[in-house]
Parts: sequence; C-alpha cells; structure tokens
Amino acid sequence: MTRDEFITHVEREQDALRGFLLALCCGKKDDADDLAQDALVKAYLSCDGYEDMGKFRSWLFKIAHNTFLNHKASCRQTETLDDARTLISSTSADSSFEHQSLYLALRTLPPKERSAITLFYLNGYNIKEIATITETSEDAVKKQLSRGRDKLKERLKI
Repeated sequence: MTRDEFITHVEREQDALRGFLLALCCGKKDDADDLAQDALVKAYLSCDGYEDMGKFRSWLFKIAHNTFLNHKASCRQTETLDDARTLISSTSADSSFEHQSLYLALRTLPPKERSAITLFYLNGYNIKEIATITETSEDAVKKQLSRGRDKLKERLKI
C-alpha cells in the first residue's frame, strides 16, 4: 500500500475509528484521540503487511482495539454507575456529551464486553467480524455480548 492509498483509506475511516475509540474510552475524547493517533501510527508502520484491500476498516479497528487493550491510561472499569459518575466528575470528561449515560454504563463493563458491545451495536459488525477484530472465538463474542447486554439492561434499568 502506498502512502497516498493509506491516507485515502484513513480519511474515509477516521470518523468511524474515533467513534469506536470514543465508545471504548467511555466518552473521554482526549483518551480516544490519543489512542486513535497511536493506532494510526501503528497502522502506517505495518501497512506493508495489509493484504485484504476490501477490509481496511476491520484491519484498522483490530489495531485500534489492541491499542486500547494495551494502553494503561484507557478507560478504567468501575463497579457501579455511581462510581463512574464520581470518576467522571473528577476528570476532564465532556459532561455535555449526549450519550453520557451510555458511556457511564459502558465504563462498568470489562474491556472485552465493552469492545464486543461497541463493535456490534455502535459499529454494526457481525459476530464473525468481531471475533476476527478481537482475536477471540465466535462463541466468546456471543458470551461477551450476552453478558454485556444483561449488565447494561440492569444498569440502565431498561
């Protein structure tokens, strides 16, 4: 892949990438932007290994997901919504974000469940694609989705 091809792909997928990472980081824009930048650098450095020209977004999301999981400053899991509210009120999170309740609830999920929920519901990936992106089995993704949904229903009182 040439530099210009990479730039073209990134320009097309940049908003989706940031939205994905914003959800994983529970609405913390600065963390999401930092992770997006790290993921894009990693993608550029490994773009010679990119082979499947039709699935750039999945390839990029896989890199971003691994960057999220490996990043020590990523969104910390909390036990309850009250814990999440306390944590957010003590940080620079964007309290005016329209989906803050969802992000508070997502913060209570373990990272793997949060990733599965985000990829499935917010990004429209199917279970097979999520398994590829997260490097897990399809059964594991189904379990993560089920557990994540149950926890979100309980916490959001749906």
